[in-house]
Amino acid sequence: MNTTELTGILDFLRHAEQLKNTIRSAWTSEGRPESVAEHTWRLCLMTLLFAKNYPDVDYAKLVKMCIIHDLGEVINGDIPAIEQTAGESKALQERQDLLSLLKPLPKSLRSEITALWDEYEEAASPEAKLAKALDKLETILQHNQGRNPEDFDYRFNLEYGRKYTSEDPLIASLRLLLDQETQNRAMKARPRS
Repeated sequence: MNTTELTGILDFLRHAEQLKNTIRSAWTSEGRPESVAEHTWRLCLMTLLFAKNYPDVDYAKLVKMCIIHDLGEVINGDIPAIEQTAGESKALQERQDLLSLLKPLPKSLRSEITALWDEYEEAASPEAKLAKALDKLETILQHNQGRNPEDFDYRFNLEYGRKYTSEDPLIASLRLLLDQETQNRAMKARPRS
């Protein structure tokens, strides 16, 4: 790599650091807002823990997808699923933001990351389907684990991401456990008015 490419990579990494400061709608177990970077970290940890159960999945590709799946949120932030009215427009905006973020990178890296993001977004491969499923499960896990505001809507989780988490037996088993936790949290929570 030449100096221009290295400088571009450093510029990209400086901008990507913003994911540490980009807040999601989830709360940590200590009661502070969770960052997108924290969500991504635990999503990647989940892939490590379940990789042996998916010998036909390209693990490196799976982890790459998980690392980059929310990169576009650096620019316009995270839109909580409960507030999304048109998922497609969110995806289009996030893709545009991703392309903007990737501009400093060498063309080969831009192309690789964009292709991975598109494949993830379309759930177009076994790796993408698994990444999508684990992404939804990590979100539900955090919602169940977090010290959330009193008006937090746990019941939303009972349908959240279901289309990605119902086919694979292991994922469905994890989903069942998380749904049970969600129902317990919802019953203990103050009723919404």
